[in-house]
Amino acid sequence: MKAARYYDRGDIRIEDIPEPTVEPGTVGIDVAFCGICGTDLHEYLDGPIFVPPAGHPHPVSGESAPVTLGHEMSGVVYAVGEGVEDLKPGDRVVVEPYILRPDVDTSENNPTYHISTDMNFIGLAGRGGGLSEKIVVERRWVHPVGDVPLDQAALIEPLSVAYHAFQRSGAKAGDFALVGGAGPIGLLTCAVLKAMGVEVAVSELSSLRRQKALDTKVADHVIDPAVTDVVEEVKHLTGGKGADVAFEATSVNVVLDTLFDAIKPGGVITVISIWGKPASIDMQKLVLKEVDLRGTIAYVNSHPQTIKLVQEGRVDLAPFITKTIALNELVTEGFETLIHHNETAVKILVDPRL
Repeated sequence: MKAARYYDRGDIRIEDIPEPTVEPGTVGIDVAFCGICGTDLHEYLDGPIFVPPAGHPHPVSGESAPVTLGHEMSGVVYAVGEGVEDLKPGDRVVVEPYILRPDVDTSENNPTYHISTDMNFIGLAGRGGGLSEKIVVERRWVHPVGDVPLDQAALIEPLSVAYHAFQRSGAKAGDFALVGGAGPIGLLTCAVLKAMGVEVAVSELSSLRRQKALDTKVADHVIDPAVTDVVEEVKHLTGGKGADVAFEATSVNVVLDTLFDAIKPGGVITVISIWGKPASIDMQKLVLKEVDLRGTIAYVNSHPQTIKLVQEGRVDLAPFITKTIALNELVTEGFETLIHHNETAVKILVDPRL
């Protein structure tokens, strides 16, 4: 079968590899769509980061580069292994793409399995990936999506990132949130916040991405930082108080600096983006305003609630899909667009069947 294989920074190859084997306790999935994630771009430009370098296998998966990429996937079950009784061929599903130590408790009783020792991701540290025709996954990581269209279902994974960031922030209905950056995760964070009754402002340089925020109605206020003082605008919108919560979704230092100025004393800043290099923080602002700076990574028991948001119509994922490409166009039409013309795209999906 065809698969996108990551060898090293700047080196991704479309190759034929053997189909995976469905073993007891696992689920075989025909991949329908797989999104290109910002993390994939970081691996391509700055990596290996999550990908274990060649000759240095991951302690759980036992794999190292080359590995199959792709972790934002949807598909249809084609086979189930012995012991799997609650899924059947034909079920439409998404994958919560974790690689964890086998002794980690992944039940609802453990709210920290996503930050357990040696945590990594399917599609980055081995065990197949969504940028291929088929994948086999442990049952515990497979979530049915019912009648959610499969192209939209491929966005459940990044939407779960946004949902977990919302939970980490402590935001509640009636709060005022400032989101720094209207890229894919920024826009999806806005969508979750709006669904939860939060008043949302988003700051974004790209006119196309600002327009996407307006068209999708995921933000109440859309700010162009090139022409408007974001801090003063937020103060104006909040009666001088400042934002209750803020979200950094760019990995750009000036955006983080702006959030520190726009947040109210005692407010919460949640950093969602993956940073490819160290950032600087004005510690005096953090101390004197008693700002709570929080990190967030991926999701934990978030997929069921996120799927429910989509099924109930509280979040519409269709407008965020920019285009669908074939696997052999991954670099030329996918990565190159998102690296050099990222203002023109939100979420690019790959259909491995094309």
